[in-house]
Amino acid sequence: MHSTQDHIPVSIIIANYNYARFLRNAIDSALGQSHGEVEVIVVDDASTDDSAGVIASYGSRIKACIRPENGGHGAAFNTGFAASRGAIVLFLDADDYLYPNAVSEIVARWDGEVAQMQFRLHIVDERQRVKDVFPPPEVPFDSGDVTPQLMRRARYQTTVTSGLAFARSALESIMPVPEQEFRQGADGYLVTLIPLYGTVKSIDTCLGAYRMHGSNHSVFADKLGQRARWRVEHDFHRLHALSHQAEDVGLEVPPDANLRDPVHLEERLASLCVDSRRHPVAEDSRLSLAAAGAAASMEMNVSLRRRAMLAAWFLSVGLLPRRMAQAVLSWKLVASSRPAFLARISKTIRYVAG
Repeated sequence: MHSTQDHIPVSIIIANYNYARFLRNAIDSALGQSHGEVEVIVVDDASTDDSAGVIASYGSRIKACIRPENGGHGAAFNTGFAASRGAIVLFLDADDYLYPNAVSEIVARWDGEVAQMQFRLHIVDERQRVKDVFPPPEVPFDSGDVTPQLMRRARYQTTVTSGLAFARSALESIMPVPEQEFRQGADGYLVTLIPLYGTVKSIDTCLGAYRMHGSNHSVFADKLGQRARWRVEHDFHRLHALSHQAEDVGLEVPPDANLRDPVHLEERLASLCVDSRRHPVAEDSRLSLAAAGAAASMEMNVSLRRRAMLAAWFLSVGLLPRRMAQAVLSWKLVASSRPAFLARISKTIRYVAG
């Protein structure tokens, strides 16, 4: 006996740029779904490696979209979505992969109110060895109507590209992704706007793998400062897009919503502390950001102990001498920089405080 859910068409859009070494794994995982109605679309964003050869080897089993010029994450999403037909759409990064039951589990839980479904992913290394879970199990997803969180702090607890599925009807209200502003991090645009058009549903099991690869070591200030600046600016782009889209549905986002978001404040404090000359907000001070971060931490949907620890971290970065503050920053934001004893304590605290 088959339910009508078995026949819901699903599109998996794989966005690829120079990931030939991982791409076959991603495509095979999409083609290997237990759900019957799945189309696989592979968008190659003008790769210079052997990606084209990998894609060609699948013939008609996939729909190939070869972009003549590199346009970035947002452009690849737009190209793939325009070629898709599924009522449910997944965007899969080419270095990640899905488990065979992923789409079936999503479809089984789907209902007409859902705009976005989110699920956890195993963090794996280049050899597909499981290292952790993302987001961590002790950090609960935000589910249901998340617009109150969005209107207050322009963020809610969600996940990355490969752990998301979207209703086509909701995507049609927010696509295309602005390609210049979201050349990177197009998933940030989608998850920020799409809850305006339906509910968010969460699955706490891992339905795929989020691959960590490449070098995790470089010059401290360059790596941490550059990453933090990008994330701060990305948040400003998200807030701008959300403010405009919210107007269309009769909602208003406070212009300072980011200042109630501990994730944003963490990166903003890192940007200022590591490289104040290139920090994008001239009027910021370490103390004001730290105070805002401590206050925002105490409103998070995690245990009291975890909230208090994060608030204390913010205050220490705001009050300590700059060199010490940079060390405290790096210990939290760049795991490889932690002294061995601190790494052990951090692991213990994670499970105790969860």
